[in-house]
Amino acid sequence: MTTLGTSLSYVTGSTSGPWSTYLSQVDRVIPHLGGLARWADTLKHPKRTLIVDIPIEMDDGTVRHFEGFRVQHNLSRGPGKGGVRYHPAVSLEEVMALAAWMTVKTAAVNLPFGGAKGGIRVDPATLSPNELEKLTRRYTSEIGVVIGPQNDIPAPDVNTNAQIMAWMMDTYSQNLGFTATGVVTGKPIHLGGSLGRVTATGRGVFVTGREAAGRLGLDLAGARVAVQGFGNVGATAAELFASVGAKIVAVQDERTTLFDDNGINVTPAGREPDLKARRVDHLRGEAISREAFWDVACDILVPAALEGQLTAERARRVTAKLVLEGANGPTLPEADDVLAERGILVVPDVICNAGGVTVSYFEWVQDFSSFFWTEDEINARLDRILVEALRRIWDLAESKRISLRTATFLQACERILMARQERGLYP
Repeated sequence: MTTLGTSLSYVTGSTSGPWSTYLSQVDRVIPHLGGLARWADTLKHPKRTLIVDIPIEMDDGTVRHFEGFRVQHNLSRGPGKGGVRYHPAVSLEEVMALAAWMTVKTAAVNLPFGGAKGGIRVDPATLSPNELEKLTRRYTSEIGVVIGPQNDIPAPDVNTNAQIMAWMMDTYSQNLGFTATGVVTGKPIHLGGSLGRVTATGRGVFVTGREAAGRLGLDLAGARVAVQGFGNVGATAAELFASVGAKIVAVQDERTTLFDDNGINVTPAGREPDLKARRVDHLRGEAISREAFWDVACDILVPAALEGQLTAERARRVTAKLVLEGANGPTLPEADDVLAERGILVVPDVICNAGGVTVSYFEWVQDFSSFFWTEDEINARLDRILVEALRRIWDLAESKRISLRTATFLQACERILMARQERGLYP
């Protein structure tokens, strides 16, 4: 295990990756931290990073090695919390940034967690179910030294789902000698999962979007919405916006981009519980180029794919009045500046997509008590937490004349650094 400083030249090789984006966001909040700025470098140093080799025997008898990661960014406010993604582009730099954003996100909605994240560099679509299970179980064994219900709690992310979490929970429990359901969240319901977890992140995008639209005087009935990314987050958000009369005029995933000026019926995507989940090519609409997505006339833009999608050049073309960050880190700092200059409001990822980690917290609590809530109770608690958090952040942004992103970071970083200051340094 290694602790990395802020230069990370041997990791990133550039100043334009997700970790650099995160550092830029932290730098923008430091002038507002007052005396807590003394501790600001805490936010720029991950507490713990783990790189693991994952050898598995493939179905054809060959042995392949995959590289996996688990990063705990900050644990001052509680155990680490963050997803695990399976993707060909996973890197240590990406996982570090995602873990850091989780630190900010959990603090922004005042959950008793720190930030963590994990991933494996793999295209899961190329693996059989047997190979995928082997990969998951070996990865879990390798990171077992740092995870646990009171240490670090993984969850689903890009290309992972409830089945992956079930394998992780079982592997950890087998190595421990008893069942520890609280080691992961996002599990199947009958293994201690929570109702409402699968749709929670997308629901959070909708709830924060609804509140922001109301403050802008934007009527959701008839509003034009463009959604990039059509997994659980993007598809759920699209369905919820459509349910209140909004028109989903464009959708995009890694395969297909569709446009329909009259609105796309997003319901046929379904809720299949496999890694393919939802796909745009199941829908009806006019196929357009990937880049043309950013030119579609819309009122609300939901980037819900991967980080770094909204560049400065694309930000100059966006027609939306409101950007809802369903993905983590989708907007580059220079794009943030362009959008601000154009008067386009951005509801940042660290509050906009916090619905998933909030319901993960509910699941974690339910596992400890072995008492489970109804989906209506889950949704009501989720809505209340997000609405109250956004209200506080909005008021802070207005009082200090700063962006919603900087206001969210300010509220979160004050909580994180106050915990760091009060706990002190040991030894």
